[in-house]
Amino acid sequence: MTTYLDRILEAHRAAAAADPRSLAALRAEAEAATAPPRGFRQALLDASAGGHPAVIAEVKRRSPSKGALWADLDPAALAREYEAGGAACLSVLTDRDHFGGSPADLQAARAACSLPVLRKDFTVDARDVCDARLMGADCVLLIAAALDDDELASFLGLARALGLDALVEVHDEAELERAMATGADLVGVNQRDLVTFKVDTARAVRMAPKMPGGVVRVAESGITGADDARRLVEAGYHALLVGEALVTSGAPAAALRAITGT
Repeated sequence: MTTYLDRILEAHRAAAAADPRSLAALRAEAEAATAPPRGFRQALLDASAGGHPAVIAEVKRRSPSKGALWADLDPAALAREYEAGGAACLSVLTDRDHFGGSPADLQAARAACSLPVLRKDFTVDARDVCDARLMGADCVLLIAAALDDDELASFLGLARALGLDALVEVHDEAELERAMATGADLVGVNQRDLVTFKVDTARAVRMAPKMPGGVVRVAESGITGADDARRLVEAGYHALLVGEALVTSGAPAAALRAITGT
């Protein structure tokens, strides 16, 4: 059976295979970028130090499973609202075909606030990492389920060489072991199964004790309110990545404050 993830990865790998750009030239361009990245991992640590969860608030227009969430959202206005609501960082979808996002959304959101920004996309090629730096992202997403061991380690190393943080996303213990083998220090546990797109709210709680000290722990997906946040913070998470609950709330800053209890 072909899954959502299979279709998305097939499209991204086909696009990468057809990309005529030289990696060496693109890397040189990314290395020459002068605007310093904002520290994504450090912002999460700083925000969580006071006892409240750090929130990575997501700019998300649509999803493959639910369709349009907020198709005509203004990424700059939403970024300002998230910052006012106490977000520690932003996550911006840049996948156009499946999530309705774009690099322009990321650039508009980042320019409108002072928060570090994750490029939320399906990284399948080293040029994707370079593109993240060039579009102004501060962190890149590496999904363990989408990458083999060599790709995961290589892309993490490249991100760090370009001054970016990398959020390594895992779904189970085997993927966590792979992430730890690369030296990942920022790990997200996605409670959404990327095969079925169903949410398992026990997944993150089960996984938290298995992460070693020094890893900044992020819980992703299925977080809808203060009870979810409290459960995940008690389990040991520094940060929560929240998207749909905010963009469908009608009042994103208030919804964000309700989740963090601030």
